[in-house]
Amino acid sequence: MAPLRTLVVDDESLARDTILRLLAGDPDIEIVGECAGGAEAARRIRDAAPDILFLDVQMPEVDGFEVLRRARPAEVPAVVFVTAHDAYAIRAFEAEALDYVLKPFDDERFHRTVERAKARVREHRVNHLARRMAEALDSRTEPEPAAGYVERLAIRRDGGVFFVRVEDVDWIEAADYCVRVHTGGRFHLLREPLGDLETRLDPRRFYRVHRSAIVNLARIKELQPHFHGDGIVVMHDGSRLRVSRGRRERLHRLLGVVSS
Repeated sequence: MAPLRTLVVDDESLARDTILRLLAGDPDIEIVGECAGGAEAARRIRDAAPDILFLDVQMPEVDGFEVLRRARPAEVPAVVFVTAHDAYAIRAFEAEALDYVLKPFDDERFHRTVERAKARVREHRVNHLARRMAEALDSRTEPEPAAGYVERLAIRRDGGVFFVRVEDVDWIEAADYCVRVHTGGRFHLLREPLGDLETRLDPRRFYRVHRSAIVNLARIKELQPHFHGDGIVVMHDGSRLRVSRGRRERLHRLLGVVSS
């Protein structure tokens, strides 16, 4: 498998040097750049398309969260926040970061994170190939559930298990290492990361509109424009969800929307 393209972003040169030193000699890692500022990092992410991103949270002018907003790195499989502060952990995981490493970190802690990042990227590549194959085989007729994709979700509650048919799901949102499955104006908690669940859903029926939400295409009621090229999907249950600019065109194609 090709080396994992890795970008290091931190405004402190010592922190960048430490990360680069710990990554040096790893045959699976290819360093595609280092950045000292957030604005530069957003541009480099778009140009270099890294597989792994080590990203400082607190930087002058443009912080780590703003970097992600600007770069919209929907295809960066593994984002690792590296910071001296623990106050941003919740926001980091809401942004679906793979890990949140506090400075100063020891070598063992860092290398565990690197191994997790490698596993995430490899899984992402396999899933991406599977989705592309599914799209290539897609027809213009109304699809039946594809073989191998889940048709119902098993929800554990009160010591038991009940099932939700995927066609009854309105949308799904990330909640740390779990997801909230919205259906009929209610939600159920499923202990599975959003990225893992996405691979089990038929991509012809479900689409990830941004890093934290997957929608049932049949449950979309309306599309609306938003700021900076983003869009809004209005679901039949009344929920309003942002569609990132990088995913909006693909959503329009799936829904048969003709560009004006």
